[in-house]
Amino acid sequence: MPDGIKADFPSAAHVIADRIDREGPIPLGDYMAIANDHYYASKDPLGEEGDFVTAPEISQMFGEIIGIWLADLWLRKGSPGHCHYVELGPGRGTLARDALRAMRKFGCHPSVHFVETSPVLKTRQAELHPDATWHDGMASLPDDGPLLIIANEFFDALPVEQFVATSKGWRRQMVARDRSKFVAVLSEDVAEERVGGSMSGFPENTIIERSPVSVEMTGQIASRVAKQGGTLLVIDYGYAKPGTGSTLQAVKDHMPISPFDSPGASDLTAHIDFHTLANIARTRMLKIHGPSEQGQWLKSLGIDQRAEALMAASPKEADTIAAAHQRLTHVDEMGRLFRVMSATSIDWPEPEGFSYGEE
Repeated sequence: MPDGIKADFPSAAHVIADRIDREGPIPLGDYMAIANDHYYASKDPLGEEGDFVTAPEISQMFGEIIGIWLADLWLRKGSPGHCHYVELGPGRGTLARDALRAMRKFGCHPSVHFVETSPVLKTRQAELHPDATWHDGMASLPDDGPLLIIANEFFDALPVEQFVATSKGWRRQMVARDRSKFVAVLSEDVAEERVGGSMSGFPENTIIERSPVSVEMTGQIASRVAKQGGTLLVIDYGYAKPGTGSTLQAVKDHMPISPFDSPGASDLTAHIDFHTLANIARTRMLKIHGPSEQGQWLKSLGIDQRAEALMAASPKEADTIAAAHQRLTHVDEMGRLFRVMSATSIDWPEPEGFSYGEE
């Protein structure tokens, strides 16, 4: 490997470049996995000083609404004991702090479990939740009671594969090196079996995305919820019905950049396929609710009234609270871009917030 690349790229890029030099172009999903593993292991990406801001960091209202939603579901099920709050990729632990505070007001005191692999973020989470239990995956989660699982902006960071329609059939999107840069190239071999069909009906250069990691993770979660009871709540940006085109994107210092510019130093994400995740959960006999727009979901659960109460209690913070409410709910901000979907055990009640516009 030329000496220049070691000076120009962070360590994730060293790993990627070394592998490409040894093996040739690598699948896009592998590139994304290596980049994001390093990214989340090496820094706290959240907040104004990081690369992006998530809903829990915008306002306490977001986590409180989720906590009330969970507590309501738990109460209507009969307040089962040995209940476990599980959050996938819990960031700094802010959502859990606000949700658990709201849940406790209704007598719901679940044990707290975080699925997290980043040592940096584990340290931040421990500051707010010293009694939590951490897990590297689903296998070690408790099996003695219902699971209340939250996945807020979790699935979008899981690796995606892309397949491109060409005159010779579907080709897999790969990543190669062009001197000191990473570039997208197509595989030499045809990838019909990975796409699950021929190119019939798709123009050349059509891109289809798949996320095998998301499918596997959803299957694991759904199997646990079906067996133990409870719910999975997914909040993320994504699409409700299958589509085409690339949704891969990268953010650094709150600005969009090329996904191939700074692997390991930028946040790589892709829109999630709610349709596929829902179908996976259905195969485990879970009931699906949504996906619905985040703004509508939050409003149906009382975020307008909560914002008014907070502004009345803290008049000096009224403008800040109003701005946060706008950001979370307005159709031109997070309100429409983000969607909410719930998968519940077949013997659990219908959750609130999904009585309108289900797709």
